[in-house]
Amino acid sequence: MSRAAAFVATIVAVAVVAGLVAILPQLVNDYIVRVVIVMCISGVLVASMGLGNGFTGVFSLGHVGFVAVGAYVSGILSLSQAAKHSYLPDLPGWLSGITLPFLPATIVAGLVCVVLALVVGAPLMRLSGYFVSVATLGFLIIVNVVLINAVDFTRGARTFTGVPLETTLRWAAGWLVVTVIVLARVVYSPTGRRYLSVREDVIAARAVGIKVLPARLSAFTLGAFFAGVGGSLYGHYLGSFSPASFYMAYTFALISMLVIGGMQSISGALVGVVVVTVLSEVLRNLERGLDFGAFAIPPLYGASQIVLGIIFILIMIFRPSGIMGDREFGLGRFVKRKRA
Repeated sequence: MSRAAAFVATIVAVAVVAGLVAILPQLVNDYIVRVVIVMCISGVLVASMGLGNGFTGVFSLGHVGFVAVGAYVSGILSLSQAAKHSYLPDLPGWLSGITLPFLPATIVAGLVCVVLALVVGAPLMRLSGYFVSVATLGFLIIVNVVLINAVDFTRGARTFTGVPLETTLRWAAGWLVVTVIVLARVVYSPTGRRYLSVREDVIAARAVGIKVLPARLSAFTLGAFFAGVGGSLYGHYLGSFSPASFYMAYTFALISMLVIGGMQSISGALVGVVVVTVLSEVLRNLERGLDFGAFAIPPLYGASQIVLGIIFILIMIFRPSGIMGDREFGLGRFVKRKRA
């Protein structure tokens, strides 16, 4: 995809999203709107996960750790002082006196995740293969344990509540557009070509002067920023959450979306989000059973997880590159990315 085509496609996408955001609440019920909000948040998280996992070849299992940090940091910063005195009476004085609006709290959450990613990624991005996957999974476990034990800041394993419900369709869709534009600009640039070179052959990349660690670390850090942003959006959408909300089940859900859609494509990440979200909602409704009078379907509890697990296995066997592979949506056609 040329830069001109990418620019035009971006403008068209922004215009379409803006139009949908404006008219969607008037066309559908609140349930559909909430599903679309969750879809937009998942799009931010899965696309940011795909930057490192798909484009640099470093398969991280710790992405949800940054999501959790973003949710808690933004939640603490945006709680009213009355809520802090009630729910978090042992907060340090400098923190208990701060109450930020939604947007600044979200940006600060993303920046905190950037700092954390730099500290964590500096040693971990030197690893490759399943070693880095296991190490990043360890990071996720550490984050979960810290959240549970940092009672003064997070209320421990209890529900962290009182977070203002600020995430609307406009906020979620707006951040999704920003995420896609930024990631697309990075991927279709010399930096993106360095990512692909590192993914395809580390030795050859080093031979032509590409520094592997900075390439991997920059992708890991940028992905962490948008993970923190997505965590803030999710936290301000839920209003109440706990460390269990950001652990293995959520990790598997996001990875399923990424793998099913295609790790080597931004479009694939978004396609995976749509496919998995729609299937999950349909199957979740079927779990309660259906009654057609003479014909009835009994409740099928757990059907959504079982079906998604089966789809995940089939994709891994028959289409390991995902639905989109390394293709991107262009204007009226698929565009296959040129190899580095």
